[in-house]
Amino acid sequence: MKILVTGGAGYIGSVVTARLLENGHEVIVVDNLSRGHRDAVPKGVRVLQCDVAELRQVITLRDRIDAVVHLAGYAYVDESVSNPSIYWRNNVIGTVLLLEAIRKAEIPRLVFASTCATYGIPPELPITERTITKPVNAYGMTKLAIDMAITSQTHAYGLTATSLRFFNAAGAYGSLGERHSPETHLIPLALAAAAGHRPALLLRGDDYPTPDGTCIRDYIHVLDLAQAVICALERAREHHHSIYNLGNGHGYSNREVIATVEEVTGRKVPVQICHRRPGDPPVLIASNEKIKTELRWRPEHSSLWSMISDAWDFYRASTAFA
Repeated sequence: MKILVTGGAGYIGSVVTARLLENGHEVIVVDNLSRGHRDAVPKGVRVLQCDVAELRQVITLRDRIDAVVHLAGYAYVDESVSNPSIYWRNNVIGTVLLLEAIRKAEIPRLVFASTCATYGIPPELPITERTITKPVNAYGMTKLAIDMAITSQTHAYGLTATSLRFFNAAGAYGSLGERHSPETHLIPLALAAAAGHRPALLLRGDDYPTPDGTCIRDYIHVLDLAQAVICALERAREHHHSIYNLGNGHGYSNREVIATVEEVTGRKVPVQICHRRPGDPPVLIASNEKIKTELRWRPEHSSLWSMISDAWDFYRASTAFA
């Protein structure tokens, strides 16, 4: 297939692009490079440096694109709370314009990076696709709005679409890993603290209603996430919008993650307790039974040790490690 990957210069997008190429697909990357890295795109891949909203003027029927994997978007929870307007403009309006471009170019297939943040503070665990969606931050709200827009597009025009509600992506794939600026994710921050590149890891709250007082999250290796995208492209139900949770089905607390980082690196992680991050639910754990059954996807890199070890290898190779 000829596949357009938006956000293909980002952490997840670069790994998805690499794995699509390895599976024999042709890839075009779309990224404005405001939060991505040009050197993360594999050599030889065509890059359209533009906003998603501009694609209606860029892609046409002549491009004969078979599918779009939409990974572009703002994804910082705390930023979405303090500055929600840029999330509604970039995530929602940008995607609506992308959907118009997809219809204009008669692209039949879409895979969208949704999020577990659409569920907010879930009333039940594990979270299934039937769990009520009640997001508590603008990031989750915008992703839920996009899911709804995709559903209406599917009903009106027969688009084949899949939303993958990502839980916490982690790990690395060789030279492709997390390089966010600013970095807000726990594992790379803990690795930086272990390496002595940060004075301490700021632990955002230790008074949550969990066994050790810290948030619990479901982590999924970025390679397993990329494989789910491939499964969705190859096995999606035609002319239907399918929504799947994408996680491992079990959770780890922030303190458990820190302990594993210390085991992997052989170094102490200095920790400083600070206030909770606005909009953070205490526990998010996925049920992944639906995607296992319908798309025949299985996580193959599910151990926390494996994810942190891969991330540590990437960190050491990509920084001035001492």
